[in-house]
Amino acid sequence: MSDPTPPSAPAPSEGVLRTLRGRLHDEVGKVVVGQEEALDSLLVALAVGGHVLLEGVPGTAKTLLASTFSRALGLEFRRAQFTPDLLPSDLTGNLTLRDRELVFRPGPVFTNVLLADEINRTPPKTQAALLEAMQEGQVSIDGTAHPLPQPFLVIATQNPLEYEGTYPLPEAQLDRFLVKVLVGYPDEAQERAILGLGRRGLTPTATAEVQRVVDGTDVMAARAEVDSTAVTDEVAAYVTSLIRQTRSLPSVAVGASPRAAVHLLVAAKASARLWGRHFVIPDDVIRVAPVVLRHRLVLRPEAELDRLTADAAVANAVAAVAVPR
Repeated sequence: MSDPTPPSAPAPSEGVLRTLRGRLHDEVGKVVVGQEEALDSLLVALAVGGHVLLEGVPGTAKTLLASTFSRALGLEFRRAQFTPDLLPSDLTGNLTLRDRELVFRPGPVFTNVLLADEINRTPPKTQAALLEAMQEGQVSIDGTAHPLPQPFLVIATQNPLEYEGTYPLPEAQLDRFLVKVLVGYPDEAQERAILGLGRRGLTPTATAEVQRVVDGTDVMAARAEVDSTAVTDEVAAYVTSLIRQTRSLPSVAVGASPRAAVHLLVAAKASARLWGRHFVIPDDVIRVAPVVLRHRLVLRPEAELDRLTADAAVANAVAAVAVPR
């Protein structure tokens, strides 16, 4: 979702979301080198009320990115380390006896930004404990619904599935994530820049310098801006055709859901605003299609044996659908 505006192009009008993007990139960039696409995805998810799945090998700054992003937002941040022995109640909270009465003790999910660290290292039962929180913005304990603070954003990190001791997330939970971002190794220049950061021990000294640059009013204004983004019938039809095409690919056993169509369109609206436009064009849809769809497609076994990736399947779907002009 990086901004590829050429230097010779006219400067887009500054909107709320585009302005927030500039502030966050400047502030988070004090500590995190690179990861522009991941940061844009976090901002888009926050603006539309979605959630983000970050996948990458250990040591690629996934946790640092989430915590620094939260710090720049000035939002309450909690981290839950997902381990094989983590219970659902450890995450959502439980009822405890206090002064002879049962009192609800909130778990770490009661926050604005929850970092579900290494989410695929805990069994599916605990993974599923996040479903209600992500979809409904509440947690039900003993028949009583407890609303979560707003805004509420889950940033889940996971190791590649071929790593030992991982449990694949169920499709129902994967479908709740707005985007899945692949966090790879930095290039050589970025890695040198990482080594050039000032540190106190292992911690970058600039961490203490990260300031709050966004407030709750900004977030609500960004959401209203995205909601007001215009979508033509032609673009909506293009989104529909693209989603339906994923269900027709020979390499795909399970294609994208109707929820995926909603997520794709909303992410495209946010992408348009990042460019400073108040309307969606097909390029916005194509730009966000990989991050919105890659985790929703289930490939056939023979496709996996041929080393076909979900990204390749998304690219095939895009190539097969005529782009409206």
